[in-house]
Amino acid sequence: MTDTLDTTDQTTASAPSVTQERRIVTAVPGPRSQALHARRTAVVSDGVSSVLPVYIERAHGAIVVDVDGNQFIDLGAGIGVTTIGHTESSVVGAVQDQAADVLHTLFTITPYEEYVRVAELLAEHTPGDFAKKSVLVNSGAEAVENGVKIARKYTGRRAVAVLDHGYHGRTNLTMAMNYKAAPYATGYGPFAGDVYHAPNSYPYHDGLSGAEAAARTIAYLEKRIGATDLACLVVEPIQGEGGFVVPAEGYLPALQEWCTANGVVFIADEIQSGMARTGEYFASSHFGLVPDLVLSAKGIAGGLPLAAVTGRAEIMDASQPGGLGGTFGGNPVACAASVAVFESIESRGLLAEADRIGATLTAALLELQRKYDIIGDVRGIGAMIAMELVQPGTASTTKEPNAAAVSAIAATAAQQGVLVLTAGTYGNVLRFLPSLAVSDELIADAMTVIDQALAAL
Repeated sequence: MTDTLDTTDQTTASAPSVTQERRIVTAVPGPRSQALHARRTAVVSDGVSSVLPVYIERAHGAIVVDVDGNQFIDLGAGIGVTTIGHTESSVVGAVQDQAADVLHTLFTITPYEEYVRVAELLAEHTPGDFAKKSVLVNSGAEAVENGVKIARKYTGRRAVAVLDHGYHGRTNLTMAMNYKAAPYATGYGPFAGDVYHAPNSYPYHDGLSGAEAAARTIAYLEKRIGATDLACLVVEPIQGEGGFVVPAEGYLPALQEWCTANGVVFIADEIQSGMARTGEYFASSHFGLVPDLVLSAKGIAGGLPLAAVTGRAEIMDASQPGGLGGTFGGNPVACAASVAVFESIESRGLLAEADRIGATLTAALLELQRKYDIIGDVRGIGAMIAMELVQPGTASTTKEPNAAAVSAIAATAAQQGVLVLTAGTYGNVLRFLPSLAVSDELIADAMTVIDQALAAL
C-alpha cells in the first residue's frame, strides 16, 4: 500500500527513490543480508545483538530498505531516534553544509554557534519559563550520568532514586538505575551505589489512583532513603523500555511537589518520550510537570549522536568550570542537525502529526483488543503507543504476562515487512514508535499484518 506523502529519497540526487510502501521481494533475511551477517559474526561482539539480521541500505520517511531490496514499514524509528522521519531533507542538508564548514573543534576549547543555538532552543521548548542552561553530550546514558552528577553537586547529597520498571542506560551508574537486570547488567557488576528503586504508578496492574500511588512512592523515599540524603528523583514521564507505562493522573505532580518541598532535584528522563514524540515537545507537559532538569537524546538530532541536560540555571551553574563536557559532546554537525529538527517540527506541524498518529494507532489497537482476549491493555500518548499481552483468559484477573505471543507477533510481522519493538519488564509489550512521517495508510497496512499475526497464534 502506498501513501500520499513525498516518495522521493532526498538524501542525494542520484540515490534510488524510496517509495512509502511495504514490499517484500526475498526471504527475510535475504541472501545479501545473510552474507553480511556471516561477516558480522566474525568481527562484531556477540554482546551487540540484533533483533532482526536484515542489513539496511537506505531509508526515507517511514520506510527502511534492506540490501536485498525489501521495504519495511518502520514502527520503531531506531527506538525513537528518527522521529521526524528517515533522511529528512532539512536535516540532511544541514549535515552536509556543516560537514563542509567545521567537523570538530571541541566546544570547551574553541566554541561555535551551533552548540549555543541548540541550548537556546532547549531553553525555549523545555517546560518552565525560568532561566535555563544546558550541557550537550553524546548519548542518553551520558545525559543521565550528567544529570545525576549535576544534582549531587547542587544539593551536596549522595542518594539517587528511580522508579520501578524504569530504564536509563548501559553505563555503570545507569545499569544500577535500571529496574530489569537482564540483559543490560547481568555479570557486569559491581555497580554504583546509593541508587534506590521506589514503586511507581502502573495503573493496569496496581489499580491505584495517582494520589494513592504517589503516597506509596513517597513513603518509600522517606523511610528507605530519607529526604535529607536524596539528591534527585529520576523519572520517565512515560516509561520506555518498561512498556510505555503511563502513570495515573496526579501521580507525577505529587512527586514533584514532594521533591520541591524537600530540596530534591526532580529530573525528567525524556530521552525516549521527548522531542515531539507525544504531541508536545516533552511529555512532561501532558502531566503539568515543570522538571528541575530535563534529559533529552534520541530524536533530538534526527539520527546523529547528541544528548542534553537542560535545567534551572542555578542548578546547572553549580558545577565548576571544566566539570562538565567531553571531547565529542555537542559536535557541530550533530548540533546543526538538531537545529534542523527543531525547525522541521515547527514548519511541518509535527506536534499535530503525533496526535494524528496516536489517534489512528489507538483506534486500530482497541479494535484488535475487541477481537483478541490476549490484548490486556492499550496505552500511550501521541506516537508512543503500546499493547500489553497476557495469557488467554487472564486479562481481567491475574494479567499473566504473555511474552511468547509478543515474540511471535514481532517475528511474523518482520517476515511480512513490518518492524515493531518489544518492551516491558516481562517482555510482554509490543510498542509502536513510528516516525511522525508515517501516514494513516501505512499504519492501516501495518495493523493488517499485526492482525494476521495475532490470528496465527
